[in-house]
Amino acid sequence: MKKRSEKQKDLDRLKTDLAHISTVILTTYQGITVEDDNKLRRAVQGAGGTYRVVKNTLAELAGAGTPAEPLLKNLSGTNSIAYTSTDPVALAKVLTKVAKDVPAFKFKAGLVDGRVLSIPEIQELANLPSKDELIGKIMFLLNAPAQRIASVLSALNRNLAVVVNEAVKAEKFGQ
Repeated sequence: MKKRSEKQKDLDRLKTDLAHISTVILTTYQGITVEDDNKLRRAVQGAGGTYRVVKNTLAELAGAGTPAEPLLKNLSGTNSIAYTSTDPVALAKVLTKVAKDVPAFKFKAGLVDGRVLSIPEIQELANLPSKDELIGKIMFLLNAPAQRIASVLSALNRNLAVVVNEAVKAEKFGQ
């Protein structure tokens, strides 16, 4: 059993984390094997997030005064949380994939930028393109007009060369 000082450190660490994050997804972990749990933790870390199994009282105390407070109030049952301060879509994608692979892993609710999300909304979030995909699409759209201008300008030179070449050929045959 943990000493009171260790419990206080856990509480302070979780409270600090929750104060600086934008996304929290509340899940249940009951029935997950150790192997699946390890895969889940690695996947969440790969998406830039953190996954923790929390006691309900600890979660409620740590969430008090943070953006996650509405989500972590009056918890019951076995709970775990995954949170990130970076890309909420990446975290939702990872957790949705795990939920498909491990039937015992279930969503309870989520919080993104202060807004509480239902289970269907979390799944909709997971279907959105990731931040990197959106940046790639924007860069493509910004680059496309420049590519078109370059091809039009090079077409002028190419067309001029073809006209001159045809004129030269016509004079050779005309002689």
